[in-house]
Amino acid sequence: MSGSKPRVASGAGGALSRLRGRRGSGDASPAVVAPLRAAVLPRTEAELLALDAVRPEHVLGLSRVTENYLCRPEDNFYNIDFTKFKIRDLETGTVLFEIAKPSALEQEDDDGDAGEVDTSAGRFVRYQFTPAFLRLRTVGATVEFTVGDKPVSNFRMIERHYFRDRLLKNFDFDFGFCIPSSRNTCEHIYEFPQLSEDLIRLMVENPYETRSDSFYFVDNKLIMHNKADYAYNGGQ
Repeated sequence: MSGSKPRVASGAGGALSRLRGRRGSGDASPAVVAPLRAAVLPRTEAELLALDAVRPEHVLGLSRVTENYLCRPEDNFYNIDFTKFKIRDLETGTVLFEIAKPSALEQEDDDGDAGEVDTSAGRFVRYQFTPAFLRLRTVGATVEFTVGDKPVSNFRMIERHYFRDRLLKNFDFDFGFCIPSSRNTCEHIYEFPQLSEDLIRLMVENPYETRSDSFYFVDNKLIMHNKADYAYNGGQ
């Protein structure tokens, strides 16, 4: 990773751009989710896999976490590569999770030891937190990423979190425009819903049944799809 000062998309206003979700996009309550679903034709995951292009309105209509990836790694024509990720509690500044992509040399060593190629490598993350994480109100997720030699316009992420088949929260962030061959840093501001004590107990007692889909779009076309699952029983 380069030690130079990160370059940020035009108009981002500094080395670290803080992004809040689109208005009205984050609340997973039925009153908010229902209009989103009513605005699009209902589609199953199988139907989405058959489409030539998956668009934001398609994933906003999903009622459960996906079992498959809705695009291929090679659909990332812009060579967008996430190189660093950090989660912190905005109220205390405490860093809760931090990871950086291995250097090119480390990746070459790993590739030399690898057998079959794992097509999901780099697309899935497993997190483990303590139960206290579920009571946080606002979390900042700082991401650093590079782009290839093509300009990236209308870069958008939609991230949907589920416990079992229940939608907990929908996050929707606009990265904006990224210049070619740039290194970009931004912090997404996650405002978490208030969960009932009964739901928190179930989520703690059932690790990795909380899952998420992260969909990345350029000009309203899906180019990347990442997945994660979560356990909240750490320290017990």
